[in-house]
Amino acid sequence: MQIQTVLIENQSCPLGIDCEQPAFSWSFAESKERGNYQTAYRIIVSDNEQSLEDDLGTIWDSGIVKSRRNINVLFQGEPLVSRKRYFCKIQAWDQNKKMMESQITWWEMGLLHQSDWSAEWISKHIMEDGHEIQPIPLFRYGFNIEKPVKQARIYISGLGHYELRLNGSKVENRVLEPGWTNYNKTCLYSVYDVTNYLSVSTNTIGVILGNGFYNVTGGRYVKYKGSFGEPTFIAQLEIQYDDGTRSVITSNTNWLSSLGPTTFSCIYGGEDYDARLEQLGWDTANFSVNDLWKPALKAVPPKGKLRAQKTPPLKIMKTFNPVEMKEIKPNVYVADLGQNFSGWIRLKVKGFRGMTVKLTPAELVNEDGSPNQTWTGSPYELNYTLKGVGEETWNPCFTYSGFRYVQMEGAIPKGFPIENSNLPQLLSLEGQMIYPDFENSGDFESSDELLNRTHELINWAILSNTKSVFTDCPHREKLGWLEQVHLMGLPLIYNYPVESLLSKVLDDIKDAQLQNGMIPTTAPEYVVFEEPWDIFRHSVSWGATYILAAWMMYQKYGNSKVLQDHYENMKRYIHFIKNRSKNYIVKDGLGDWYDVGPNGPGFAQNTPVSLPETAMFFHLVQVLERITRALNKNEDTQAYIFLSQQIKEAYNKEFFNPFTSQYATGSQAANAMSLTLGLVDDPYQSKVLQNLVDDIVKRGFHTTSGDIAHRYVLLALSDNHRSDIIFKMTRNTDYPSYGYQIEHGATALTEAWDGPTVGKSQNHFMLGHIEEWLYSGLAGLNYTFDPIKEAYQFKINPYYENTLQWVKTEQVLYTGKMYTHWKLVDNNRLSLEVQLPANCSGEVYIPAVSITDITENGVSIDEAEGVKFQRFENGCIVLKIVSGHYHFESIPLNNEKEKSDEYPIVPNTL
Repeated sequence: MQIQTVLIENQSCPLGIDCEQPAFSWSFAESKERGNYQTAYRIIVSDNEQSLEDDLGTIWDSGIVKSRRNINVLFQGEPLVSRKRYFCKIQAWDQNKKMMESQITWWEMGLLHQSDWSAEWISKHIMEDGHEIQPIPLFRYGFNIEKPVKQARIYISGLGHYELRLNGSKVENRVLEPGWTNYNKTCLYSVYDVTNYLSVSTNTIGVILGNGFYNVTGGRYVKYKGSFGEPTFIAQLEIQYDDGTRSVITSNTNWLSSLGPTTFSCIYGGEDYDARLEQLGWDTANFSVNDLWKPALKAVPPKGKLRAQKTPPLKIMKTFNPVEMKEIKPNVYVADLGQNFSGWIRLKVKGFRGMTVKLTPAELVNEDGSPNQTWTGSPYELNYTLKGVGEETWNPCFTYSGFRYVQMEGAIPKGFPIENSNLPQLLSLEGQMIYPDFENSGDFESSDELLNRTHELINWAILSNTKSVFTDCPHREKLGWLEQVHLMGLPLIYNYPVESLLSKVLDDIKDAQLQNGMIPTTAPEYVVFEEPWDIFRHSVSWGATYILAAWMMYQKYGNSKVLQDHYENMKRYIHFIKNRSKNYIVKDGLGDWYDVGPNGPGFAQNTPVSLPETAMFFHLVQVLERITRALNKNEDTQAYIFLSQQIKEAYNKEFFNPFTSQYATGSQAANAMSLTLGLVDDPYQSKVLQNLVDDIVKRGFHTTSGDIAHRYVLLALSDNHRSDIIFKMTRNTDYPSYGYQIEHGATALTEAWDGPTVGKSQNHFMLGHIEEWLYSGLAGLNYTFDPIKEAYQFKINPYYENTLQWVKTEQVLYTGKMYTHWKLVDNNRLSLEVQLPANCSGEVYIPAVSITDITENGVSIDEAEGVKFQRFENGCIVLKIVSGHYHFESIPLNNEKEKSDEYPIVPNTL
């Protein structure tokens, strides 16, 4: 058993941590040995490496702690100091009392106090040219270094976005920095290691300052127009020299500013660049400053508090080249990049000075092949004016969009006839996809291509909408609509390392919460929906993310800190809902938004709005009661138990018909949410479930549910052993279904069930709930961090569909990698491979009549190491296993058992 990696605040060797209690997590290397687990740990933190090598914790020594916990262990040492680098290592003891030790790692603190900032917020000199929209400004500052540099850091925040440059080079490859926030509450800064960018000579810092969401000027398409103020930035370069001395370079009015070649920039409307306005070398020491450069102005600081950015930086993570290029009319061309994604376009051209190339991206094209921006906001365009010197390469810096197609005007693509034309030649065009710099933490694959394509469809939409917030769409709105965060929370967690992003969502919600406790439907809340459209502002299923995402982080990451940090505000939200309800029924909101009905996608059609709103109210109270138990808030526990009882009674009185066992209209949404969220009394549960099943079967295995309820439809079926119904739903390729979208050309999940044909956004992940079932239902991967055992507990209970050949998943947890792979071989014999990381245990469900029908790695269960029979349950033998790799084989029962009435209704475990 070996420690593999150590993370501090979910990161490896992070710069700029500004929390007072960083969290430590460590993983274990894969091993063929079974039953490895941690019995104790010791965290040693020092301010120098030598002390660690001698096992001395000059800052903190946890001592030997008898515990299996290896994730989110909070620092308990002496107060941490701004800028300081701390070194740490982990010692752990296995079940045989053998000690293992990690490599020494480190983290570096950011600027913890406002007094740590000596820099000033600055902005560009006022240019009185009469235009409301002005070019993006450049800033520069020159300074000398006369002795060798040991270490250099830049702490910088530029609002809305910035690009940092040093001595003619861009510093790192981050884009769209910093993350979006409510700038009146929080402004994020980043830390860069610039040691290798400096030289012992004259140096120059350069900053390009964009508008972002801080300053939405309009001029073309905008979702909203508004500003927190004139774009501004603060920068502090701190240099440590080999001789032990230190100097600080700060942003102030000694910096110079000039207008740059980006003549238009809007996060919504696009960007224009005139290369003729470039000032070559403006960010280098050799540049001769001219009259275009004026002293920067001291700016009014933003109201928000400076906080270190803790989410992974956005970067260009994938690139796409055209799969097809067409000339749709003379000198107008459309490129198909083959995939709908979010990002921007990079082009390379060659031509005469002053000629302009216009790019119009779109998700869809019209019948004549031209771009269709009906559903993405129009006009959105990019314009590049050539300087006429050699090959010119450009991409925008402060805008992005979702698109698949690109129309080009003003240039002739390479490979097309260019005779008798003075137009520039387009040498190349590339789509660059932007999302956070992280690796997949999970994957799903099966023998069924339709399931695989559905998984891919959903994940393209997830990545396209994962920026510094989880957006609803990457074009028309770019807003952080909250409902999808909890409804799609498990797919996010299964596929990507999103703990820090979820933590930022909670911070954004905290900043957005109103004094009366209300949580807006979007966070940050840039668009405020006033009466009579305030139902778009206060719907419970959107505000629910505050409580449900925090609880999810506790269950999946063992993160109790988010519960502590946000608990009082969660209580305020419940108080708001209670006060707004009438006899515990929440009367208005958005309900099951985008459900399937005769009027097309939009407002709920099948279910009274008050039912989902009240059901979610009940669910939030129940979850908050569990949070009180986790935090030992015993007095609050009883209050929420009583409140949940009151809501349940009122709910059933309002919506339930005991004669028909139907809720409200009997819609799938009404029955499924009632069942899954624990609102159905025991005598009626099987009948309500049957009503749900009957409705789905009657409709040809199609859903009628929408954004809110579809997850609960799938959970009601899966949790109650009707995955056979879900699987049949995945077979559909007619409307409404995921297959319909695939059959009609979608390459990312669309906003509406019939998105490719009805229109709307072609890149939304809000309806991707089947992804949770692919992992937890079909592959059977379920796990929770058990706070009592202080370790992950797994439940591997796949739905073995006998028309599939195989299904496999991977999941990388903080503890290590887990793996499941089931397949049907040799006359329907079941083969199941499972790998649990060290320090974990779990239960495996294998369909069999008798334990003698199962072998593990060729031997009987009684002889298998690390395997213990637990019980017979619902047609399965349940085996307890410890960490390690296992290969089970059995003869499965006929899947008709999946439909049996013998199965009990599963109580709410959300």
